[in-house]
Amino acid sequence: MARYKSYDYDQTHLIPVCLEDQLLEGSLEYAIHVLVENKMNMSLFDCRYNNDETGCPAYDPKILLKVVLFAYSRGLVGSRRIEKLCRTHVICMALACMQCPDHSTIAAFVSSMHQEVLSLFRDILLVCEQQQLLGGTVFALDGLKLPSNASKQWSGTIEELQHKQEKLEAKIEQLLAEHQQADAEESQGKGGPAQAHQAPETPPDNSLSDEPSKEISSVVEEVQRDESELTQTPSEDSVEAKGQGTSEAEEAQRDESELTQAPSENSV
Repeated sequence: MARYKSYDYDQTHLIPVCLEDQLLEGSLEYAIHVLVENKMNMSLFDCRYNNDETGCPAYDPKILLKVVLFAYSRGLVGSRRIEKLCRTHVICMALACMQCPDHSTIAAFVSSMHQEVLSLFRDILLVCEQQQLLGGTVFALDGLKLPSNASKQWSGTIEELQHKQEKLEAKIEQLLAEHQQADAEESQGKGGPAQAHQAPETPPDNSLSDEPSKEISSVVEEVQRDESELTQTPSEDSVEAKGQGTSEAEEAQRDESELTQAPSENSV
């Protein structure tokens, strides 16, 4: 009788872990990590915190953005569920750099900085969609596929790009609303609303919240240039139709002149 080595998935192990190795290049979580760390403008969050002289250090908004967006991509909403991910999910632990924000911190961040979170998530997901990383996630877009090279090989128009942006914004808005609703229901069940660890004192700057990132702006500008060139160049159908119309008019004028020059039977 054959014998096999036994294994037990319930067995816990203490192993060395390199956080960056958990974020595989070419994956959605790697793109979220790189974009948030190096490409997105995070200065719009600085005015929302007033703890430079007093108070404890706050969690970096980069950490909160990464874990919330990653949880959303897996269809998970609710601050308590995201907190649990930060404690148990290896990829989420790597995104959070082993920090574990509690549910009240996550809830306060999402509810008080709604517009900032929405604009950044929109720009990040547009870049991820360009790189075809949203397939199989909650943010997957069907029926609108643009090539990953943002050049004249774009097959879409500016209207299609704007339609992508609108669909992503609508999905993010839906997830943010579901997140806050889940937090409200959980807080009622726990005996009261969760208190924010850092109450923002400055009203949100709406002028910054709608400003797309430089990468998205460059993509839009290139598509606009391509579209303007297409509109200035007449299509073959229009040229052909114009030629047919000219030939028909000339033929009708020629027939009319022949009729006026031919003598009638009465005059003969």
